[in-house]
Amino acid sequence: MLSNKVKLTAKDILEKDFKTSMRGYNPDEVDQFLDLIIKDYEAFHQAIEELQQENLRLKKQSETTMRRSQPAPAPAPQPAAGSTNFDILKRLSNLERHVFGDKLYNE
Repeated sequence: MLSNKVKLTAKDILEKDFKTSMRGYNPDEVDQFLDLIIKDYEAFHQAIEELQQENLRLKKQSETTMRRSQPAPAPAPQPAAGSTNFDILKRLSNLERHVFGDKLYNE
């Protein structure tokens, strides 16, 4: 992810040679400064790697937490046994009246 945005690596900096001229920079000072830059690059690279790993770990942890926190589907409510029996008896009574007519109840 980061490798396509960063132009220099610590190795590139270390292996860079500068041409010297008559009134150029002091090569020892340049080398010391480049050594500091290399250490910074390595520290930044290490920090980025650690943060990317932590980011992945936290994403996985978040997904796991989200799955656990979703409520389980509620079971279908069961009617009380007494009301169910009453409904069945009422339906049976209506069916008997329809099939046998009022004769059964008038006698």
